[in-house]
Amino acid sequence: MRDTVYFLVFEGFADWQAALALCEIRRPGDWQVRTVGFSRMPVVSMGGLTVRPDLALAQIDFAGAALLIVPGGHLWQRGEGEQAVAAIRHLHASGAPVAGIDSGVLALARAGLLDGCRHTGNWPGQIASQVPGYAGAEQYDASVLAVSDGGVISASHLGSVEFAREVIRTLDLYSPSDREYWYRLFKHAQLPPWCVGESALAA
Repeated sequence: MRDTVYFLVFEGFADWQAALALCEIRRPGDWQVRTVGFSRMPVVSMGGLTVRPDLALAQIDFAGAALLIVPGGHLWQRGEGEQAVAAIRHLHASGAPVAGIDSGVLALARAGLLDGCRHTGNWPGQIASQVPGYAGAEQYDASVLAVSDGGVISASHLGSVEFAREVIRTLDLYSPSDREYWYRLFKHAQLPPWCVGESALAA
């Protein structure tokens, strides 16, 4: 049963980029969220939070994985993290979706997952300049902040709300209409219909 969402942590990972997505994943209680690192040693995020990974990459249960989230960090821009790239490739091949945001998209590209699906990133040309062998330039969509295709979610560093929306859709959280209300609330501060009445009474 695929009931575990893995969140990759490493020294300097961008802790805020998947925060909304993680909160919504945990809300229904149907999935467990587990942090996974290159080892079990504690790491410090870009925002200064110390995190001890629940498990190491070698301990991932690929058959039980519902999703792997890969946040940004300078690690990917330095071309490091091959162990994670291999795990990303293996997990996707096992049938689980993977999601990358910001420079985490570079890890997806190194795993070869962006060559045959629609995807996005921080800016046109970034992936090609940093990932030798990347062959997905024609599939790059600069008109969106996040997109899901072929079991791969990719997002710009400016698209954390859109990233969360794609994660929510991929895991089939909430109804389609409630997902749209969620997006309008967090992106545009538009209250859903059931909150408008409460807001009027409070005023």
